[in-house]
Amino acid sequence: MRHHHDAVEAVLTRQHRAPHRLVQVLRALQATLHWLPRDVLSQVADALHLPLAHVEGVAGFYRFFHTQPVGQYRVLFSDNITDRMRGSEALLHALCERLKVQAGVMRHDGRVSVATTSCTGLCDQGPALLINHRQVISRLTPARIEHMATLIEAQVPVAQWPAEWSHVDDQIRLADIKLGVQPAPGQGIAAAIARGPQGMLDDIKRSKLRGRGGAGFATGTKWQLCRNFPGQTHYVVCNADEGEPGTFKDRVLLSSFADTVFEGMTIAALVVGARQGLMYLRGEYRYLLEPLQAVLQRRREQHLLGKAIQGVGGFDFDIEIHVGAGAYVCGEESALIESLEGKRGTPRIRPPFPVEAGYLGQPTTVNNVETFCAAAHIAVHGGDWWARIGTPQSTGTKIHSVSGDCARPGLYEYPMGTRIGRILEDCGATNTQAVQVGGPSGVCLSPLDFGRRIGFEDVPTAGAFMVFDRTRDMFEVARNFAQFFAHESCGFCTPCRVGTELVVRRMDKLKNGWGSSEDIQVLYQLDKLMHGATHCGLGAAACNPLRDTIAKFRPAYEQHLKSLHFAPGFDLDAELSQARLATGRDDRGAHLENLA
Repeated sequence: MRHHHDAVEAVLTRQHRAPHRLVQVLRALQATLHWLPRDVLSQVADALHLPLAHVEGVAGFYRFFHTQPVGQYRVLFSDNITDRMRGSEALLHALCERLKVQAGVMRHDGRVSVATTSCTGLCDQGPALLINHRQVISRLTPARIEHMATLIEAQVPVAQWPAEWSHVDDQIRLADIKLGVQPAPGQGIAAAIARGPQGMLDDIKRSKLRGRGGAGFATGTKWQLCRNFPGQTHYVVCNADEGEPGTFKDRVLLSSFADTVFEGMTIAALVVGARQGLMYLRGEYRYLLEPLQAVLQRRREQHLLGKAIQGVGGFDFDIEIHVGAGAYVCGEESALIESLEGKRGTPRIRPPFPVEAGYLGQPTTVNNVETFCAAAHIAVHGGDWWARIGTPQSTGTKIHSVSGDCARPGLYEYPMGTRIGRILEDCGATNTQAVQVGGPSGVCLSPLDFGRRIGFEDVPTAGAFMVFDRTRDMFEVARNFAQFFAHESCGFCTPCRVGTELVVRRMDKLKNGWGSSEDIQVLYQLDKLMHGATHCGLGAAACNPLRDTIAKFRPAYEQHLKSLHFAPGFDLDAELSQARLATGRDDRGAHLENLA
């Protein structure tokens, strides 16, 4: 179609016809065409000299891309456990009933489609949803759902919906360094220039700063490795793909403290010798794109980005923002780089590590949003200052995204080493049964653990702090997390692709009253197998909440056991066949065959 041809040409021109910008090309085309027809993908493949199978593979990998028509209004309810606790499932059903549409299926007139998505980063003000992958609606109520249905039926453009629906609060409850008073723009850069690249690197190493994205790798070591590897160019990448359910700290840092984030990236560029920076912004945060670009432009005008930063000849550095398309696995740094290069977000085999061969094969340092904020503060105040905060092994402060059963959800910043119980007290949590720290891939703590402390030597965390009181069924919490991992598996390796699906089937079997005590033992075996055999950390961590909840809340599982035998008519072979169909492959291997 001529319309498609012109749209493709316009987008390709804006994206410089670069094959490594394929994800951005597809995002722009879908924003124009609403979905990605095959003839469009074929034209893109021809123009970029890529195999059509590659382009189709990328379009099929990300859940925010659609290769089949979807509704004019694409409504995605956040399906995180905290949204469910606030009634998201009932609200979804109410909207479907009002619009006479089936969840997961486009309505016959093409007007609307309603489905679920993973956590949208609004756990502190849910239930929440996304409209057309770019506008958020927070604090859903039955009244808002009713009004929304009326607006959709009347075909009112989303931009004309009530503005207060899309208001997102920072909800900073307790601020310390990174959520408190910020350095003036350029103050950290000036301090870093005064020290020089090596002096700034030495200060980062003295601070003992470790990554705030979850892995906790020493920031100074990472920057030194990147700096020392030869390459035509070096890159600084900010990982803003905050996809861990229950985490929303980076959302606030990007909303209100973007200057500090970009300052930290620029300081890293000075240290490693980079001229180009990239921010990978998760697709669910698309609504932050224009405000972030405005901050970047202002910094260019202030000579804090671009050529000769702060008048220093040769200090040239600029930042570009790439928007993801809905894939939790892209939070893993090598998968993120694959996505930046226009590919499916499949984690790489390492070595080589990104500091050796990262973006476009060049030395690349990838750090979390909060890590870059910390680096900017360290540049101003010094490494020794930061090292005196927290504990000897876990220096500085950590921001916690607190949600769930508490009176005051929001952001809390504490020195490392803070007691779990202190956080519960401050957020107004009472009658607490469990806390999930670090999101589904983290650890589940019972009241016996509330004396433990946040830190790499005790309870490490990427920032999520989800509270569950004694009215909650911890089996349902673990089941929601199992569904999340099965949905987000990239499908590359058999143990994760099939294992996560089998975990969900076992959990559903228990939920439906068909299970036996043997099923709990099988879940243990699946955990052991996946932990040691998966390609990346997603599969290895997929059973963390399962293992913790079985060990600490076993009665929650046992209450679902109706008998010690399978229900009449239950067919294991049929279950196994369905698992194969669901994953699209049946080469799972003898171990998984036995466990099914």
